[in-house]
Amino acid sequence: MSSREYEVDRAKLAKRPPIHPGVIFAEEVMPELRKNRTIADVAALLGVSRATLHRVMAGDIAISVDMALRLGKLCGNGPELWLSLQASYDTFIATRRLGKVLERIPTIR
Repeated sequence: MSSREYEVDRAKLAKRPPIHPGVIFAEEVMPELRKNRTIADVAALLGVSRATLHRVMAGDIAISVDMALRLGKLCGNGPELWLSLQASYDTFIATRRLGKVLERIPTIR
């Protein structure tokens, strides 16, 4: 079996929105947690309501610094990962929203 390398189209990749970190938590972390716990249990461990946890996992609300601290502690990976994911997501959304405005702002060299 031979391995093949595939070139990444960076322009195409730049147009693709990043995944909301709450959705990453829902799809990657929660299935493992749900083996032994309910969503209510996980929300209680985090010290948040079930409704708040659902809104985060649906990508309806941003991961705040407080939530990043909670998720980072629960997962053992620290808040920086969650904050970085949220910053990437927010930057992408804001860049699309402000696209025409940003085009009119010069870059001073």
